[in-house]
Amino acid sequence: MNCSRPTKIVQILPIFNSFIYPSRGVEKIGFLNLWARSRKGFSAVSVKKMAWSLDNPDGNVETKKATVSPAAEDYGQEAIEAIRAGKVIAVPTDTLYGFACDACSAEAVNRIYEIKGRKHTSPLAICVGDVHDIKHYAVTDHLPHGLLDCLLPGPVTLVLRRGESSILEKSLNPGLESIGVRVPDCNFIRVIARGSRSALALTSANLSGQPSSIDIKDFENLWEHCAYVYDGGILPAGRAGSTVVDLTKLGKYKILRPGSAKEETVAILERHSLLEDGTGD
Repeated sequence: MNCSRPTKIVQILPIFNSFIYPSRGVEKIGFLNLWARSRKGFSAVSVKKMAWSLDNPDGNVETKKATVSPAAEDYGQEAIEAIRAGKVIAVPTDTLYGFACDACSAEAVNRIYEIKGRKHTSPLAICVGDVHDIKHYAVTDHLPHGLLDCLLPGPVTLVLRRGESSILEKSLNPGLESIGVRVPDCNFIRVIARGSRSALALTSANLSGQPSSIDIKDFENLWEHCAYVYDGGILPAGRAGSTVVDLTKLGKYKILRPGSAKEETVAILERHSLLEDGTGD
């Protein structure tokens, strides 16, 4: 079933639509912009901490600086330049804070794994700026017309097949034929993705196995490993993260993680005549 006027998940969930992003214009940052303007006199601050250097295998202690700035459009260009330079940044999304880097930079991707203390066998998702960008990185032609526009932007990660035409580097999640794709309903990270002219590798901003972050203070011990930390305030969606759904099979869907929008996601999938995949494959 097609939807001529897509009912997006963020329209179903009032908390995203009315509280975080009252303005949906691409060039506006909505709540994040208002947050930045409400702090008169607020400016980027450099936080100096003693930390184990990830660049120093002998374990020497070095002084690192972490620059904390508001997640506002005024800081978008510096974030884009950091991504293009192969750096890791911390950014808010519509669910959790995440670490982001250029998905096509093997060195930057490896640094994210080091920061998180994560095994390289655990795959990373990617984030793109707009729904129409997804086709460059994953196979979408088997999906019902209008489905992607109903699900995204929103708090959903779609697992899709890469396909032979994907422009993703083979070094990202080697051995896997699928890729998790996000288009968050958060203009700041989408502006960064557009400006970087690449997909962003994106994962939660926390040590592997630790609780996810809804406030930059939750991962303060990791700030020093990021080129920039962008503060969007306390994120109201909770720590459940995005809903992860496997759409690699024609006409089928499989919820891999309930996340923060399972019911809304399933309703949209079934409205487009997709059936739940009950196999154990």
